Amino acid sequence: MMNYIFWLYQWIRSEILAIPGRLIALIFVILLLLAPFFISPFLLRIATIAAIYAIYAASWDFLAGFTGQLNLGHALFFGVAAYTVALLNIHFGLTPWVTIPLGGVAAVMTGLIAGIPALRLRGIYLALVTLSFPLILTGILFMFPDFTGGEYGLYGIGSFSGSHILNYYIVNLTMVGSVLVMWKFTDAKSKIVRVGVILHAIREDEITARASGIDTTRYKLLAFAMSGFFAGIAGGLYAHIQKVAGPSSLDLFFSFLAALWTIFGGITTIYGAVTGVYILYPILELLRLNPVLEIIRFILFPIILIFALSFMPEGITTWIRDRIEVDCPRCKLINAALRRYCRACRAPLHLEKN
Repeated sequence: MMNYIFWLYQWIRSEILAIPGRLIALIFVILLLLAPFFISPFLLRIATIAAIYAIYAASWDFLAGFTGQLNLGHALFFGVAAYTVALLNIHFGLTPWVTIPLGGVAAVMTGLIAGIPALRLRGIYLALVTLSFPLILTGILFMFPDFTGGEYGLYGIGSFSGSHILNYYIVNLTMVGSVLVMWKFTDAKSKIVRVGVILHAIREDEITARASGIDTTRYKLLAFAMSGFFAGIAGGLYAHIQKVAGPSSLDLFFSFLAALWTIFGGITTIYGAVTGVYILYPILELLRLNPVLEIIRFILFPIILIFALSFMPEGITTWIRDRIEVDCPRCKLINAALRRYCRACRAPLHLEKN
């Protein structure tokens, strides 16, 4: 037992505490766990929805950022899961613990169907095709208003519990777990899951990847399926927290929001999408408290994006990471930028200036 505790301590010390970015992530998770004790119910509500949107944005980054499959209709997965969850809960009385996984499965099936055009289309052509999917589903929902609620959507969906704090912890723990899984799957340096390096290869040059023997079709479908699953988990959580599933979950602007949050935070990182949501979404919600700022909040939103990306074109997390971390030129291990020598091989981290 003591050996296991010592090994865990050494791992945390070398893999988390020694890397500034991961230390910041650990502090962020701790603050999430402590937040209900020192923020108001209104801010707790914002934090709960932000966690749901963080899963949604990270799932977009998983697909578009790591495989280069530009999906402008990502709300399709979110909306399919939200309506699946609502229908199963209202008509069959299933609990959230059953409906949300089933909503994720429904989103996976949708992702596989949406991924079929990706086998032949690339770039703007793929983006236009994916853009049409939410519009098609919205039209289908309006055709059967007695079953889907039409323009008003479905109301009366059951929640996890009557406690907002318990709901907050359920959503945030799900968010942390989902983000960790997506990050591990896309980590090109991972020695356990080797999917990340293949997704990077497909994004950089799919033809070369295929010539190297990689089954790009299988991995692109895998990316669509996993992206759809986690977006579906977000849609299911949203339906049970908001107790409503409506056409707004399929809105085109909602699809664009995933891209905006991710690009602002830092695309091709997973955690950049989470950062973008936790910065931009609360700002927009807090602007509603002021009658004047509420009117111009959708004008301030693009101004903030333009200003930030003008100085940090690769995203805010990439900009910060480049200033607090440095890769060892010899062993490629991540080190704090303040160190002069690598913590493993003792190689100089910064070139000496003559």
